[in-house]
Parts: sequence; C-alpha cells; structure tokens
Amino acid sequence: MSYRVFNSELIEGDYKIIPIRDQDKFLIMQWRNEQMDILRQQEPLTEEMQSRYFESVVNKERNMLHPNQVLVSYLKNNQLIGYGGLVHINWIDKRGEVSFLLETKRNENRELLHREYSIFLTVIKILAFDKLQFNKITTEAFDIRPQIIQTLEENGFVLEGRLRNHNLIKGKFVDSLLHGCFSKNT
Repeated sequence: MSYRVFNSELIEGDYKIIPIRDQDKFLIMQWRNEQMDILRQQEPLTEEMQSRYFESVVNKERNMLHPNQVLVSYLKNNQLIGYGGLVHINWIDKRGEVSFLLETKRNENRELLHREYSIFLTVIKILAFDKLQFNKITTEAFDIRPQIIQTLEENGFVLEGRLRNHNLIKGKFVDSLLHGCFSKNT
C-alpha cells in the first residue's frame, strides 16, 4: 500500500525505500524489541499491538493529504534490511523528524551501520526535500551512540542542541543530541 504523498520508490544503488509494507510489520516488531535500548520504546511489542498499530495508525494515514508520519521499508536487493521514515511531521512549518532502524545484526556492525545509514539519509532527504518540499528534517540520537552522531554529521546534519540527562537507559541517564538538516533551497 502506498501513501497519498509517497507512492513510488527511491533508489540508491542496490538500496531503495518504498512505502512501508504490511508484510514487514512483524520483522520490524522483532527488531524493535531486540533494540529497545536505542529507541524511545518502553515495553516489548506483541503481534497484537503491532497489528493494531498498523491498522489504526499506519494504514489510516496512507490516504491523508497531511499524514503525521510517512514510514518506509528499507530494502537492499529487494530484501528488507530496515525501516524508518519521517515522523512528527509539521506540514505548516514543512519539517519532520527522521526515524531509522536497521536489522539487529546489521546495526551491530559499525561499518555496515555507517554505510547503510548514510545511504538511508541520502534517500530520505530526497523524499523530504524533493518529493514533500520540506524545509528541514531533524533527528534525536542518544549520546551513547557516537557512530550515529558521526554519520549524521558526515551527511549534512548539524548539531542544534543537547538535552542533558534526558533519557534513562539501563539505569543511567543519557543526553539526547538534536541535529537538523535544511533543504538546499533554504
């Protein structure tokens, strides 16, 4: 199923993003549950919760002219390797937050994570700036993930702020770093 605002694919070499597929929801659920410590997720998801979310949120927003989020399946050679998209969209101010999660084993490989996150950022910027005509996209990343911060900054994202002791992870408070990237037209 497509979104009203995004109904194609964006390709970069062997990689592409497409509107999120229903068939991917349980793999995504598994990855989210395996990587809760790097997400803003408080409890493990169940198949019932994931199905209900896709039915009541994701699929409901597909036909909206101004959805709150545009989620994508991230593929390499037509195999699902991750997902993400633009969330917390503000259509008036033409901005959204980048969401991204790579399959667990790929996420654990620093070089692979760096390369595949960079490619994802390349295509998500095309979606945000060229297709949706956004002015700005943002990210929030925990400071315990320096490789993510480095990848963001190498891909044109600029540190805009630090929220000190903002999230509790494994019993320890960590900072959230906020980055932004503007359209070339700004």
